[in-house]
Amino acid sequence: MKKTFSILFLSLGLLVFSQQIESFTTILNDKISIRALEVDGDKVWYSGTDSKLGFVDLKKIKNQKQIRLSEIKLQFRTLAQDKDSLYAVNIESPAYFYKIDKKNLKYQLVFTDMSKAAFYDAFHFVNEKLAFAFSDTDDNRLKLTRYKNGEWSFFENKVKLNPGEAAFAASNTNIASTKKYLWIATGGKSSRILRLNFKTEEIEIFNTPFIQGESSQGMYSIDFYDDKFGVAVGGDYTKQEANVDNIATTDDGGQTWQIQASGKNAGYTTCVKIKPGSKGKEMISVGDQHISYSFDSGKTWKKISDEKGFFVCRWINGTTIVFAGKDRISVMKLKF
Repeated sequence: MKKTFSILFLSLGLLVFSQQIESFTTILNDKISIRALEVDGDKVWYSGTDSKLGFVDLKKIKNQKQIRLSEIKLQFRTLAQDKDSLYAVNIESPAYFYKIDKKNLKYQLVFTDMSKAAFYDAFHFVNEKLAFAFSDTDDNRLKLTRYKNGEWSFFENKVKLNPGEAAFAASNTNIASTKKYLWIATGGKSSRILRLNFKTEEIEIFNTPFIQGESSQGMYSIDFYDDKFGVAVGGDYTKQEANVDNIATTDDGGQTWQIQASGKNAGYTTCVKIKPGSKGKEMISVGDQHISYSFDSGKTWKKISDEKGFFVCRWINGTTIVFAGKDRISVMKLKF
């Protein structure tokens, strides 16, 4: 009987992952590298190289528009949004914070970081009145730019990063939040979780068992379902096939992390997103060399596509995901 059940469950597992992709359609081709996406209704917004920012209408693919935020060829790897506007900040110094009106694409410069070490890895709105942008720093201090109630400023804190501890602007997703917390994932020679409590404005620091020790290693992306459950992915971008200690989950809000699927996943991963409405059970991830899926809260993973050159993904709804990366944006529809 046990053998029969084992065969049955194996068959069901294979069925779950077979014929999973219903369609995979490219909706934008351009000479651009995209590492940041936002979805607002029927529009997919993106920012990228050569100061480019734009949108594609999912219902009317031909309805798309692109602008350049600067005559200088800036690189944008961040994008954030509130109800009416988009916000983007470029990597490298000086760092220019742009606010873009969603209706008419008119933009304005709202803040500038002139520090020589400015390199913004992620930009994230917690709610309509609160946002954070995370930057590299030249003195091992945690550097956050905060938008609060219409005002921009540097968030004062006493957190010191370890030598060689930094972050990766791989997909604009090393920041995540709920109503109670903001989490930041670091990488490099030290890969840790920093957790900001909004009520107390105190930051706690938690060590992780994630691969670390080299400048190319660590967590690249995190996502949280609620105040307790979260997932982190990453690895080593110089060793794309390496798949040891590069996925982890937490059940206590980031205080402790459990390595998952070590040696049994598709390797280096730049973005992970939990499926809306799945209670943290289902999630999709993408790396330069693969797209992978988990049905069991990140414990096991199945590569569902060998598509290369994607860096970031976002759920559009429960069956549709948008991907972006080198020279394109594509939409995948899943069939369960």
